Amino acid sequence: MRGVLHEPDGAPRGVVALFHGAGGNSSGKLLVAAAEAFRQAGFLAFRGDLPFRQERRTGPPRGNGQTDRDGIRRAVEELKALAPSVRFCLGGQSYGGRQCTMLAAEDSKVADALLLLSYPLHPPGNPAKPRTEHFPALRTPALFVHGLRDPFGSLEEMQAALPVIPARTKLIPVAKAGHSLPESIASSLPEWLSAIMDF
Repeated sequence: MRGVLHEPDGAPRGVVALFHGAGGNSSGKLLVAAAEAFRQAGFLAFRGDLPFRQERRTGPPRGNGQTDRDGIRRAVEELKALAPSVRFCLGGQSYGGRQCTMLAAEDSKVADALLLLSYPLHPPGNPAKPRTEHFPALRTPALFVHGLRDPFGSLEEMQAALPVIPARTKLIPVAKAGHSLPESIASSLPEWLSAIMDF
């Protein structure tokens, strides 16, 4: 796993690992701003490049995402070794966040909470293909931050999808935002996360 650590002053109160979307990398402005906001709030923050992005600089992921989930798991193991006694949050933007939810559905012990920025509920314009088949197996508290103009899922569609998750969830709508959320939300993420996760 390749990425960047943002280390807090003093012992971390928690760990947050964030991964990018299908068209980006760990240097995306939102991920950088989010990692820095968590660092300032006392967290050890990591923003990672998924395996598909390490293989090639551009282009979308291929296959079913298993290689990317394996990479996320390796990153989690390394980060937990750095800070073994604190709470762990896993998440990311769009595709990266979705892969984190799938990993957590497979193994509920991988993280204590999930942070999902612009979860891709379905392909744009195709609500008949929801990406929620694993939600009933998801037993990890999850915070969803979602733009009101996101073509990958409306607020109403998100509200209808989340109740099948048998864990605590919270949905934060972002006005005037599409699938790309504004960097300005980053400073609020530590506080929003505390609504579902006790640090």
